[in-house]
Amino acid sequence: MKTYDAIIVGGGHNGLVAAGYLARAGLKVLVCEKRYVLGGCSATEEIYPGFKFSVCSYVVSLLRPEIIRDLELPRHGLEILPLPSTFCPQPDGKRSILRTDDSMESYRNVAQFSRRDAEVLPRFARQMTRICRFVKPILSMVPPDMDSWNPNELLKLLELGRGFRTMDPELRYDVIKLFTMSAVDYLEDWFESPELIASMSVSGIIGTFLGVRSPGTAYVLLHHYMGEIDGVFRAWGLPVGGTGGISLSIARAAQAFGAEIRTEAGVKQLLLKGDQVRGVVLENGEEIGARAVLSSADPFVTFKKLVPEGQLDPRLLDSLKHYKFRGSSGKVNMAVDRLPEFTCLPGMGKHLKGDISIAPSVDYLERAYDDAKYGNFSRRPFINVVVPTVSDPSMAPPGKHVISCFVQYAPYQLKDKSWDDERESFGDAVVDTLAEYIPGLKKSILFRQVLTPLDMEREFGITEGNIFHGELSLEQMFFLRPIAAWARYRTPLQGLYQCGSGVHPGGGIMGAPGQIGAREVLKDLKQKRPAHR
Repeated sequence: MKTYDAIIVGGGHNGLVAAGYLARAGLKVLVCEKRYVLGGCSATEEIYPGFKFSVCSYVVSLLRPEIIRDLELPRHGLEILPLPSTFCPQPDGKRSILRTDDSMESYRNVAQFSRRDAEVLPRFARQMTRICRFVKPILSMVPPDMDSWNPNELLKLLELGRGFRTMDPELRYDVIKLFTMSAVDYLEDWFESPELIASMSVSGIIGTFLGVRSPGTAYVLLHHYMGEIDGVFRAWGLPVGGTGGISLSIARAAQAFGAEIRTEAGVKQLLLKGDQVRGVVLENGEEIGARAVLSSADPFVTFKKLVPEGQLDPRLLDSLKHYKFRGSSGKVNMAVDRLPEFTCLPGMGKHLKGDISIAPSVDYLERAYDDAKYGNFSRRPFINVVVPTVSDPSMAPPGKHVISCFVQYAPYQLKDKSWDDERESFGDAVVDTLAEYIPGLKKSILFRQVLTPLDMEREFGITEGNIFHGELSLEQMFFLRPIAAWARYRTPLQGLYQCGSGVHPGGGIMGAPGQIGAREVLKDLKQKRPAHR
């Protein structure tokens, strides 16, 4: 039986980051990916001739700069183009909220809706940056053990408390608001224009089964503000080659450090001796040994599918029943034969190079959520659109384009209906809604791919199709992710670790779970020579 120091289950970006760090430290590492392509939900695929799609995830901001630096990702092909704008067209076909990287241009546009808001916007941006700087160190730390009297664990709690206590009072109050309020309520403390509030509030519902007025969504808004590109906080970017370009650059880095990567090598279950993990069994029956196994799969897949039945304390499995996945997002990808033109702002412009939101009002967003609450997909959904080919022409043939649509809401559980029956109706609802703003859209479509939460579960192995491996709600964050007893990357089985988005600090193309998970493995293997060199 072939053996390794560490085997990573899953070749998504977190698993690849873990492989990179472990191989960089001199371990013999194997990555096993079930699909034919690397990246998991951060993969680029040519599913229509000549057109390349970021099938699931589509933009990047949260990828930790220390990972880019440590793994030398630019040397291995990583290139991120900053998104220069956020564009929210209005249903009257004349107006739009357009915020760009030009502060005066943003001021003039927002001032059409509220001069006061245009003046407040820079101060809001500075405040969010200050809060992000406070939160940033938490993204790289192992959550403290709340039941431990270990001095090191108590010191972590003390440092967190001291940082909060010494914070400027105004900032401290804002942090409390962000952790307790809804996205809309928080934004209404700052702004008066309902159009601006609606366009900004959608960052609070990405990947959650919550509405923009639901308590806790202000934190999700903050989560999406915490990214940075080239040292600039709150910046978002478009990876060249799609999100698969990120995953492949990490894979190349890991291979340069000596990691071995296998595709079409799904792991069926773990090899155990007592409560000690000894390796994995692949779906083809091959057994491979390892001193440590890191799962980048979600907690349900890790504990319920990979671990043989009867090996875990039933209390752990009972706790996992209360961990909420509640997939609520769908994706519609289109190949089109011309540039999409918005009625309110026709032709090429900065607005097409950035992030586009169909979110005309808070009531519109709440009605979309109402559909989902009662077991239906949103008939008029929130749609987050990017047209990557405007900035990266390599994604489509000359003169043609790719349109990527992230959609909410698409609840995993439909009432009295099947997603297999409703898939195309859901796709029609998305296209019909977008066509109200882009009149020529329907005639331009050459190909359409519709992904429901059920499709994401089947194809990518993410439970209930939740893109974050579990909701980013406050009761499922930090030392409670996925459950309080096992939120520190280790598991009840010796040698089994978690390194996916189902552990702190959560989802998005971040890489931090893979980085920290690998770091904890290295701590445990310290003082021991690699067994298979």
